[in-house]
This record gives sequence, C-alpha cells and structure tokens, in this order.
Amino acid sequence: MKRILPTEIIKRFYTLKSHKIVSLPIVILMPHSRCNCRCVMCDIWKGNNNVQELSEEDIKGMLDSFKKLNTRSIVMSGGEALMHPNFFRLCEILKSRKLNITILSTGLLLKKYADEIISKTDEVIVSLDGSKEVHDKIRNIPNAFVKLEEGVRELKKLNKNFKVTARCVIQRENFDDLPNIVNDAHKIGLDQISFLTADVSTDAFNRPEVWGDAKVDEVRLSSAELIRFKETIESLCQTHSKDFEDKFIAESPQKFKKFYDYYAAFHDLCEFPSIRCNAPWVSVVIEADGSVRPCFFHALSGNIKEVSLNQIINSGSSVSFRKNLDVKTNSICEKCVCSLNLSPFAKL
Repeated sequence: MKRILPTEIIKRFYTLKSHKIVSLPIVILMPHSRCNCRCVMCDIWKGNNNVQELSEEDIKGMLDSFKKLNTRSIVMSGGEALMHPNFFRLCEILKSRKLNITILSTGLLLKKYADEIISKTDEVIVSLDGSKEVHDKIRNIPNAFVKLEEGVRELKKLNKNFKVTARCVIQRENFDDLPNIVNDAHKIGLDQISFLTADVSTDAFNRPEVWGDAKVDEVRLSSAELIRFKETIESLCQTHSKDFEDKFIAESPQKFKKFYDYYAAFHDLCEFPSIRCNAPWVSVVIEADGSVRPCFFHALSGNIKEVSLNQIINSGSSVSFRKNLDVKTNSICEKCVCSLNLSPFAKL
C-alpha cells in the first residue's frame, strides 16, 4: 500500500527542493535589544543605550505569515527577552495562535517572573557558562550564578514538569571547567545541558564589525590550551558517560571531539568540522528593530516593519540566496557554531 505523507511533511520537502518557503517551522524573535549581562563573547550589551524592541503591532502583523507558513515554534532570544516591558503580552498574542514559546534567558529574571513564565510560555533555556566563580566572571555580573539557580528552583517549585535546560558556550574562560558545569547543572535542577563553541568570526550579536585578532584571542582557545581541552573532553566522556547515555548532556562524545576540531582549525591543525545545516530553509531570525536574517550569521534580507515576513523570505533575492547557498563551502557556514539540520519528519 502506498504511504500518504501528511501535508506539512510534503511542504517541508517542497521548501528544501524548491527554495521557496511554504513551511517555516521555527521563528526566532529578538523582542528586546538590551541584555542584563556583559559577557566577553557577546557585544549585545554594548547597545543597551540604543534600545530597540518589537511591539504588539509587530507581532500581530506577523500572525498571518505564521499561519500561512504553518509556524509551530517561537524562540524568544536576545539580549534578554524578559527585559521587554510588555513581554508577556507578546506571549499572549502568540499563544492565541497556539504557538509554542521557548525563552532563551540569562536566568537573572526567572525568579521575578516565574509565575508568568510558567503560565504563558512552554520552555526556558538558560545560559550556564561555568561553575559559580567561572560563570560570574564570564557574565561579568555579581551573583549571576546564584540568581540563575534561584530562578530555576522557583520554576521547578511551581511546576516540576516545566522544562528548563541550559546551553554553555565553550571558550577560554571555561573549557577546563566542563565537568563542574555538568555537575552544577544537576545540582541546580536542570533537565539537560547542551554545549557549543564561541562564534569569533562573524559580525553577529551586535558586533559593529568582525573582531580583530586581539579580541578573538580573548575568547578562542590558544594552541597550548588545546592540549588541556582535549584531555578535559576525554576525561568528561569517561567520568560522565551516564550523562551522555541518558542525554542529560545533549551532545554525543563524538560531537565534543568536533568542538576540539573547531578551535584546532584556527591554528591549522585540522579542517573545520563539516556542517550539515538547513536553518535558512526551516527557520528565520527577526531582530528587535524588525530586521530579518536567514540565520544569526548571514546578511539582512528585509524588515517586517516594511513588508510582510512571508514576502521577505520568499522575495527573489531570498530564494536566490538559498538556491546558491552551499553550506559545505560557504565561508560563514564553514565556521558556524550553532547549525540546525531539521528533518522534514521532525516533530517540534
């Protein structure tokens, strides 16, 4: 008997083949441009005096596009999305269309807004960059770790089944702290932790221009540190094998070895890890000023304050961009730190 595929799966296949987006499962919104941390690997906080934010009208103006494109998941990124003065009103608007909402957060405001987070969103992903002293140093905020811990515990106290996970950016300040980070993720009460390397090669995250060598060297690992990094990874794979097996650590041991390769490639010790990514076909990033990007790292493609989201992502230039994008050879994709490869069969 011939298998009949659901319409949504057919649309996702068509999008990948034709480069015209008829299904957009994931939309990443940056509702607010400010941040309450001052991390060494990110420049978003440097724009705190030039506040941009998405309005209720901006969100309402995208609802038709979300419906037409069968969008399922909204990721609230930043800066710190919870700093938006009407953040939960934006969530209410999105929830009225039955959209799933994930918050990416520094964790500093979780306790303050715990009730609203539980009732009006579906998941929180916090930034956990180290054990207490390391995390506070990277975040450059006193008691950042304690506030994050208190926030997670408050969410779990209100609803033990509410999903709270963490992401950690591996860099010079924390690469040998990995076992402690995993241990603290357990102690805090997180459901899972994932890792990625630091972007040091693009103008993403509010950088006015690509970083110079001096700034890059503050974040990426030196050739001498790579030896310790490799030893740390090997040790983690042994001491925390159960966390890998249980998927408490989201990545596999093999993926961690690619983290090593990423930093080693900057020192010409190997090639950059191969990338499999279809982010520009399955997701879009909308910044606080309304600017639209096919992903965090590629160039702007339009602004929702001028034309609809559907028009922007299916304009001639956007379709041409996807048609001609080879993620295996593109210079930006080559060094990508957070690729997305979503199967048409994937359930969100």
